[in-house]
Amino acid sequence: MIEGSIIKVSGPLVVANKMEGAKMYDLVKVGKLGLLGEIIELKRDEASIQVYEETYGIGVGEPVVSSGGPLTVELGPGLLESIYDGIQRPLEKLAQKTGDFILRGASAPALDREKRWQFVAKLKAGDEVKGGEILGEVKETSLIVHKIMVPPDISGKLIKILEGNFTVEEPIAWVQPRGTNQQLPITMLQRWPVRVSRPVMEKLMPDMPLETGQRVIDMLFPVAKGGTACVPGPFGSGKTVVQHQLAKYSDAQIIVYVGCGERGNEMCDLLTEFPRLKDPHTGEPLMKRTVMIANTSNMPVAAREASVFTGITIAEYYRDMGYSVALMADSTSRWAEAMREISGRLEEMPGEEGYPAYMGYKIAAFYERAGRVVCLGADKRQGALSVIGAVSPPGGDLSDPVVQATLRVVKVFWGLEDKLAARRHFPAINWLNSYSLYLENLAGYYTNKIHPDLIEQRNSVMRILQEESELEEIARLVGIETLSPKERLILDTARSIREDFLHQNAFHEIDTFTSIEKQYRMLKLILLFHNGALRALDEGADLSQIASLPIKGEIARAKYIAEDKLSSFDELEAKISSQVEAAITKGIG
Repeated sequence: MIEGSIIKVSGPLVVANKMEGAKMYDLVKVGKLGLLGEIIELKRDEASIQVYEETYGIGVGEPVVSSGGPLTVELGPGLLESIYDGIQRPLEKLAQKTGDFILRGASAPALDREKRWQFVAKLKAGDEVKGGEILGEVKETSLIVHKIMVPPDISGKLIKILEGNFTVEEPIAWVQPRGTNQQLPITMLQRWPVRVSRPVMEKLMPDMPLETGQRVIDMLFPVAKGGTACVPGPFGSGKTVVQHQLAKYSDAQIIVYVGCGERGNEMCDLLTEFPRLKDPHTGEPLMKRTVMIANTSNMPVAAREASVFTGITIAEYYRDMGYSVALMADSTSRWAEAMREISGRLEEMPGEEGYPAYMGYKIAAFYERAGRVVCLGADKRQGALSVIGAVSPPGGDLSDPVVQATLRVVKVFWGLEDKLAARRHFPAINWLNSYSLYLENLAGYYTNKIHPDLIEQRNSVMRILQEESELEEIARLVGIETLSPKERLILDTARSIREDFLHQNAFHEIDTFTSIEKQYRMLKLILLFHNGALRALDEGADLSQIASLPIKGEIARAKYIAEDKLSSFDELEAKISSQVEAAITKGIG
């Protein structure tokens, strides 16, 4: 055991001497209260430590004790439905011990040591096993079967395996590594260092969409399962609401939500709302497939960095079981601010706007842990980890270093705009500056699974929205009267796309979620009317006459058609055809 003493305290940064033999990122206990910290710099026998709890009252000369290992998380049954802080302390357990405010130095195991889980074996004694092999299963919640895996660094012959009720610390199997007589016990509890990616057999091409139920995302700027996306935007533009919607309605099987430096009231809303929400895919409470990590803005700054790595390590663990996992990080700007504060106290050479020079590397290291993979194990199961991070640049400035460092590594950009939010347009994603680099990868899926012309329709919509932007500029300069009927029709169709398709009501029981199939049918209605109207204009029909057709109101209300009544779209398409033909006949006559 290495024990030093404090020689300097500077906010969340503590410097201790007599730390010979300590290593970078070793976990330490600081002061008489045993505050948790992590070594982030070593000079001779001095160690600089970022402390994950408030350091007021800590004095020079108090002890610092190294654990001899890095910050790790506990992985096993019981993670789902839990709410942790940034260093995986269970907040509900701490509240029972210390009250509403967590006392410094308080601790509790991340996983319940007394709860017994029904373990069902899938292998038998004598089987050869490798790291990642599934030994058996535990019914963790009514939605998720937790697969108990051989730790990645263990392989050999399975000597014995049990079935029955066990705690996470009781051995359920014994493995004899090749060439030894040693028998290693395996429990349902694993520990893993948060800064180390869990190994996989192979990374796959992300060619399946993560369906979110949000039309502007799924149809215009989709993210793939195993993909990365960022949601930058100014204060009040709806970053957190977008993340909440993705957590509620995306078709990922597991959700890990990391509130990194977010306002306490927003996390409170999330913590009170999620237990009441029903999973739209199963009807069960959403918390039964969710892990939450709450590290609010009034919690110690240093714990923000730990919170994002804690979250992604838990997400990787469920990915390794073969699940599709989505991680929401809200927001990585607060994490970057914590890096800037610690870097300043270390007196490191500052980079752009005071952020440390290694900020880009840290952000990339986080997002690069996403991916669709072949997991370890003989069954070659596939899992996916999608990472969606919110970014909060000051004043919504997209040239902010955190935004730019993020855009260099993510493949989807959903640019939020406060002007759209002020007009109550949700999601407030600007369709002119957002993009997705997964469209080419996903084209095959959309063409084969949804409809052959879906990508063509998507491109037509984007073209109309681009033309609207150009025509509005002309109309502002010389007046809308100077535009031709076809140009005014483009403006009218673009308005329909914006108001009837892109705009969604997050609080309406039907409009809050739209399946890909329904999204395609909605777009088809708008474009069917647009193409019919163009033909009617060519045949001599009047624009005002076309604009007043009754079907336009029904197209606007199509978003409220329930998912089990999509056959109604066939009737609407027939009405569009008949009413447009009537307008053409009247125009000719």
